[in-house]
Amino acid sequence: MRRSLACLGSLTLASSKVYFSETFNEGWKDRWATSAWKESEGTAGKWVTTAGKWFSDEKEDIGLQTGEDSRFFGISASFDSFSNEGKDLYIQYQAKYEKDVECGGGYVKVGPKMSDPTTFGDPTPYNIMFGPDKCGSSKRTHLIFSYKGKNVLKKVDLPYKQDGEGTSHLYRVVVKPDNTVRVDIDDEKVYEGNMKEDWELLAPKEISDPSDKKPSDWVDDSMMDDPESKKPADWVEEKRMVDTTAKKPDDWDDEEDGEWEAPMIDNPEYKGEWHVKRIANPAYKGLWEAKKIPNPEYVDDDAVYKFADFGFIGFDLWQVKGGTIFDNVIITDDKAEADSFAKKWKAISEVEKKSKAEEDAKKAAEAPKPEAGEDEDDDDEDEEDNKDSEEM
Repeated sequence: MRRSLACLGSLTLASSKVYFSETFNEGWKDRWATSAWKESEGTAGKWVTTAGKWFSDEKEDIGLQTGEDSRFFGISASFDSFSNEGKDLYIQYQAKYEKDVECGGGYVKVGPKMSDPTTFGDPTPYNIMFGPDKCGSSKRTHLIFSYKGKNVLKKVDLPYKQDGEGTSHLYRVVVKPDNTVRVDIDDEKVYEGNMKEDWELLAPKEISDPSDKKPSDWVDDSMMDDPESKKPADWVEEKRMVDTTAKKPDDWDDEEDGEWEAPMIDNPEYKGEWHVKRIANPAYKGLWEAKKIPNPEYVDDDAVYKFADFGFIGFDLWQVKGGTIFDNVIITDDKAEADSFAKKWKAISEVEKKSKAEEDAKKAAEAPKPEAGEDEDDDDEDEEDNKDSEEM
């Protein structure tokens, strides 16, 4: 029995695989190809390597950074093609914004093998797109799946967690053979659900019957005018009126000044625009909807999770403010392998958070403080302003 269990454990261990990993140390340029997609327009940004402002070991913590502002960035790496059929798929990487991106993305694209990586860009087909995206107040973490040639967004956005300049965030998505998906950001679960339920990958099971028509006597107005509501006879709707007390000035010359007219003043009897009273409609039947029938175009698919070919991973981004550092990328079917890379993030994250806290404390200490008595003077001025307002 022990021997059998040992053999089984060895078989399980041997079956797990790391399809791609990258820490951007020596030789990374041999594994990555820069896109030329935007070069002819002069908007292609430069990639550089750096550990950023805060790090534990500068050589070990080096990552790939978007090196310019207001540029398109494209770069990809190829690996041996594989299918995720029948196994878990882990896609994981870390992203650090050295400054607020303002408008742009920090996501990865993973897709089928490309014949020419230099053409990699927005038109390039991909299987999965995953990571943070922001433009102004619009923020979310993207998770897009390609299905039958269509890129499908999640029905409800995943939360945006890429806050705190100078600190790294860890992104992990796990796609399972039962069509479920889990997303973790910074080692915390932010989503777990089913692809068929939370993405519109399949056609709806039912559709409205096109032959079903609303009955001619159907009433879908829940409220109606009260037939007994009448405008009072003394209701005044004229907002302005002629000033009857005004007199033509004695020195008014009709030939020179024109015909004199009394000025208009606010009407003291004005009550506003009158509206008929609204009451519940006794004939109301509710909102009419056509009956549902089976959708002839619906086809179930118990393998929406499955992709026949994964062969590249890449960053295809637009950023108003560059400075994003990517590091510790891994694609695997083994949680233990992904966890080992997560430990790298955790170690650098602790250093970054401590450094940020120290910098924030230093800035607060160096911030100019109000001179003695300044607050009291401001309070006195406020009291005087309030007193003047009360007297007025």
